[in-house]
Amino acid sequence: MTRLIIDLMDAADAEIKEVGGKGFHLGLLHRLGLPVPDGFVLTSAALTQGFSDALRHALADEIQRRDWLLQPLAVRSSASHEDSERASFAGIYQSRLNIVGLTALNNAINDVLASLHTPHAIAYQKRQNIAEASMAIVIMPMLPAVAAGVAFSCDPQSGRDDLIVINAVKGLGNKLVNGEENGEEIVVAEDRLSGALAIIRRRPAMSAQSPVLTDAQAVELADLLRDAAQALDYTDPVFDFEWVLDDTGFWLVQARPVTARHWHTYTGLAGQEAIWSNGNTRDVVPHVMGAMDWIGWRRMVDLMLEQGYRLAGYPLLEGARRCALMNGRLYLNASLIQFEGYDALGIKPKAMNALIGGHHPEIEVAPPTWQNHLQRIFRLLRYLWRSPATRRKGKQQAVAAFAKTRTWCKEDLATLSDKSIIVRLQRLFHETRTSNELMFLQGSGGGNLYLLIELIGRYLPEDNHAIVAAIMAGGEPSVTAQQAYELQNLARLAATDPATLDFLKRGAPWQIEALPPDNAFSTALSKFIANYGHRGIYESYLSSSRYHEDPTYLLETIACLLDTDPAVLEKQRQLSASSAWARIEDALPPLKRWWAGRLVKIARQEINDRELARSALVAYGAAIRSVLLEIGKRLEARKLIRRQDDVFATTPQELVYAFEGKLGSSALQARCAYRQAKQAIWEKLPISEVILGKRAQAPATTSITLDGAWQGIAVGHGLAEGKARIILSPQEGKRLVDGEILVAPSTDPAWTPLFLRAGGLVMETGGYLSHGAIVAREFGIPAVANLPGILETISDGQQIRVDGTRGQVHILN
Repeated sequence: MTRLIIDLMDAADAEIKEVGGKGFHLGLLHRLGLPVPDGFVLTSAALTQGFSDALRHALADEIQRRDWLLQPLAVRSSASHEDSERASFAGIYQSRLNIVGLTALNNAINDVLASLHTPHAIAYQKRQNIAEASMAIVIMPMLPAVAAGVAFSCDPQSGRDDLIVINAVKGLGNKLVNGEENGEEIVVAEDRLSGALAIIRRRPAMSAQSPVLTDAQAVELADLLRDAAQALDYTDPVFDFEWVLDDTGFWLVQARPVTARHWHTYTGLAGQEAIWSNGNTRDVVPHVMGAMDWIGWRRMVDLMLEQGYRLAGYPLLEGARRCALMNGRLYLNASLIQFEGYDALGIKPKAMNALIGGHHPEIEVAPPTWQNHLQRIFRLLRYLWRSPATRRKGKQQAVAAFAKTRTWCKEDLATLSDKSIIVRLQRLFHETRTSNELMFLQGSGGGNLYLLIELIGRYLPEDNHAIVAAIMAGGEPSVTAQQAYELQNLARLAATDPATLDFLKRGAPWQIEALPPDNAFSTALSKFIANYGHRGIYESYLSSSRYHEDPTYLLETIACLLDTDPAVLEKQRQLSASSAWARIEDALPPLKRWWAGRLVKIARQEINDRELARSALVAYGAAIRSVLLEIGKRLEARKLIRRQDDVFATTPQELVYAFEGKLGSSALQARCAYRQAKQAIWEKLPISEVILGKRAQAPATTSITLDGAWQGIAVGHGLAEGKARIILSPQEGKRLVDGEILVAPSTDPAWTPLFLRAGGLVMETGGYLSHGAIVAREFGIPAVANLPGILETISDGQQIRVDGTRGQVHILN
């Protein structure tokens, strides 16, 4: 049966073609707890044959039921493609305001319906390649507007997503919407550290003698717009809103995605498309990110990547966006990363791409002038002068982070009040974001490694990556490698005690309390968890559990390491290193050899510092997770959310609103369910490694050598041959037999213990600075990265050869 009228509250359940873009978004805003006036939708199916008698009667009954016969009404178009991500149709279709009485209402509906077929509308539809359009109509009461206008949760002119732009006029906003009047413009900026909102610019309305909105009202509206945009799409919260202020507060009367948004970038990239790549991010963030992860961490990538350039005195572009979520997955802006490396320090785009990994194209850059060379030399010297002190302070911040978070995680959070628990959450996020020197360690680990690769490449251009991988092995282990070595020591300890050995071989479910209280293994394991319990599988996500919560993976790993001989790995590492140094002795002049040795020491320390910083940031994440779990427990008990873990589908600000009573259970649960449904869809979508602008590129193909080998990037020196064991997650690691070749999509620190058992490593993604590359070099195992499509080509158990000297993988049968 054809539905004629749908209440605005139910419009979010309807198909967009039935209620139109405007009706759907207003219904969705209402469901998500945003202030939307009452109203209903005349469906497109009801209007297909024009304004029928049945529809007239249904409309009259609805108006009378709502007691709107004398109420001034707004009659607004809601076409099937209107207010969509594809096209806004702004100003194309008609709307009628201040309509009173049934006769006037019927005429207004006919006017709006007729606007679907005007020459102007038909031409616009053709430009957008829309073959068929239908019209629904939204009817809602007029609000007694004190002020009204349009607003954007980004700056559509510059493209900056840390700015909110409000246009306001006194009274109704129709003249502003129609372009008949220039209203007051207010620009509000979001502090990327605290999230606080502040007005940074005002342009008064030409017709107004006084401000349309007070400062407090403008900030209140900006806060509402940010909340509404994140409720509609937390991954890219950029929307165009129409709003009204009456004596009761602010109302939203329209919402649509911003369709025309400039790319905020450097002039040196003018005319080039933004290149988005997840070839590097898949290493540590392989899955879809939830709302809490993204809204909580989204400025962190900028903070990490900026610190080195700030130290060098490079003028960074304010408000530049270096990362984004696309279909829920994290992408880096490879254009900006390449340009900043080149413009600031002269790192060539090709070299930068090899460092970060991925198969994205190189940007076009202008040849440097002599002034550019001088500036780069000055910046490099400034960086070298200032970085040691910054590095020392970063290490101090890491040590402090471990101590503080260890204490916080032991605290009984149930004793804190609601206000105190929110303050704790805000404090943790803020302390993480303001640890600038820690961010420097995490984001600036490749400078001297790049210089080392360039130096060796001048004399051994074909094998420089492999040789550097070999000579980087050894030295003081990183915190991540040390964690793996300590697991290996736990396995050796367990092998000496029959009770522990029997316990491990029985397998899950593990009951550690079954071991004797004075058991040496149990004591050592407790110490291990005290040091590394903040880490976990896919630890970059706040929603991922930590080892101190569930040590199952640790015990499985220890059981698999029982028969591993660490001497074999060490012998392999020493052979690779001595072979590589012999080639350097033959090829490089004495002074260059000395400089290479010096760079190795510095680069090792930088990489180790990078892993230390990562562990410290993960420790902050573990503390934040503990707070969120306590908040989730309280919200579940009060039936504000359905499950404790739903807290990870909220945003930090929504938690504040929930405790303050500004966001009720139905709205908060609706937001969680809406986001989780989207995440489930995104997880099933194919992953595009590269996106140019907004266009996903065809999957990258790995080059094949003349002898049929797959050519990637050599990230671990040496040669290994054995059975390929395809492992898609660390939990599958027990399938790996000692000496087999580990073939994985990407690897984060939880994979590290598997490297102790693998004869070689093949990674579909990653570059020279990816986690798998760093640890493979430390352990001295042959490793090749950046081989898109290899997982679909190699069969599990197939015999392959990993040539870490040439960066090649050979399929042998």
